[in-house]
Amino acid sequence: MQTGTSELNVELACLEVRGQVYGVDVQQVREIVRAQTLTPLPRAPELVEGVIDLHGVIVPVVDLGRALGGAPVAHCADARIAIVEVDGLAFGLRADAVSDVLAVVGSDLQPPPALVTQAGYDAIRAVVRRQGQPPVLVLALESVLESVYRSGLRDTSREAASGE
Repeated sequence: MQTGTSELNVELACLEVRGQVYGVDVQQVREIVRAQTLTPLPRAPELVEGVIDLHGVIVPVVDLGRALGGAPVAHCADARIAIVEVDGLAFGLRADAVSDVLAVVGSDLQPPPALVTQAGYDAIRAVVRRQGQPPVLVLALESVLESVYRSGLRDTSREAASGE
């Protein structure tokens, strides 16, 4: 996804987590389903909450709130799971709600602020300016997936240190 190109048009599925709106390129979204009971996976990476059976396929689910370094997503009637695909891997992102699909022109897409990217923050691919509304942060799903991998490595390191 390029930023700042006026000819570029992108559609974003908008997920809400703790009042903040995050965008995911709809080309990476397979479907969005109501949040459902998860089956926990023993010894899974800490960011993997569990799995769901979706149309006969077992899909791991990640709590987007925790993956972004915050509090877990609330268990409420509006909660949804966005089934996304990155590099051939499908997984679910649990969010407080899904608001809409936002059509964005390239001139409204801006790169993340230099200060945060230079500090190594890579969870956000772009920022969408919206007149009179807070910006939408466009997620870099590759970074979210990398966070899941790192959480698994931290778990393994802790187990090795404790002698389990």
